[in-house]
Amino acid sequence: MRDYDSIQRMAASAKKVFGKVDILVNNAGCNVRKRALEVSWDDWNLILDTNLRGSFFVAQAVARLMIEKRYGRLINIGSETSVAGYAGLAPYGASRGGVKQMTMSLAHDWGEYGITVNCLAPGWFNTAQNAVMYQDAGWVEYLSERIPLGRPGAPNDLDGALVFLASEESRYVTGQTLLVDGGISVGALRALPNTPQSRPSTGS
Repeated sequence: MRDYDSIQRMAASAKKVFGKVDILVNNAGCNVRKRALEVSWDDWNLILDTNLRGSFFVAQAVARLMIEKRYGRLINIGSETSVAGYAGLAPYGASRGGVKQMTMSLAHDWGEYGITVNCLAPGWFNTAQNAVMYQDAGWVEYLSERIPLGRPGAPNDLDGALVFLASEESRYVTGQTLLVDGGISVGALRALPNTPQSRPSTGS
């Protein structure tokens, strides 16, 4: 992702093997979790070069193949941080916010060639990148309380959205960011005390 020539070789290899590329899931990413005052110059470059610059040039290389066929489904992977800010994630959030904006621009650039470009933005999922956080049961409880569906995401929670954006059924959807986040982006702060009296009655 941080090597332009490697990206070009990837696209050329895909064309040689398959003859075309219909779908790109632009999924590579990395993070360095630090408070803003601790982020180094190299930390910033690592994250932005991978998540934003790399994603752009992968999209560009593959779009050239899609333009030849006048068809493509390009799915950039964003994040909850594409639309929300969190302490300790300044460079990561900047990169994922950039992916959201980039998605809209590319959708406009390449729509005339029959290419849709969308951003799939997962919420809080337990992945290799953040697995250490999920080892803290108290933190998982804190997080789950703020997700309306009551739990972090599981890997297969992304399947339906991904298949939709990759399919012909999404042919009139482009430039969009689809959050798959259990509802945390609604701003899930309880407005009522968590007491039995405050819960809705289910009886008649």
